[in-house]
Amino acid sequence: MTGGAHERLLPWTGTDGKPCYLVGDGTGYVSRLADEIEELQLAMADDLLGHAAGLLAERRVTSAELHYLARRLTESLRDVKRVAESRGALSRRAGSGSR
Repeated sequence: MTGGAHERLLPWTGTDGKPCYLVGDGTGYVSRLADEIEELQLAMADDLLGHAAGLLAERRVTSAELHYLARRLTESLRDVKRVAESRGALSRRAGSGSR
């Protein structure tokens, strides 16, 4: 890679489930779209945590409700982990002076 171009892990996967990367300077349309999707994923994770706290505070929760909650939390954690990996890589590059 040359100049200001860098590789960025995107917040979605390909049709085969493999990670998608973007090579660029971080200012284009796809970079902005990725930023928006990451923000949405983080906001959804926050909402889900609130829902989980409320559901778990209930005295009567069915196994189906708990199963559904566990699946959504798993999906959300996967998304948040991907955002953290992507942003961690960005901050490592910024700290190394390669930008």
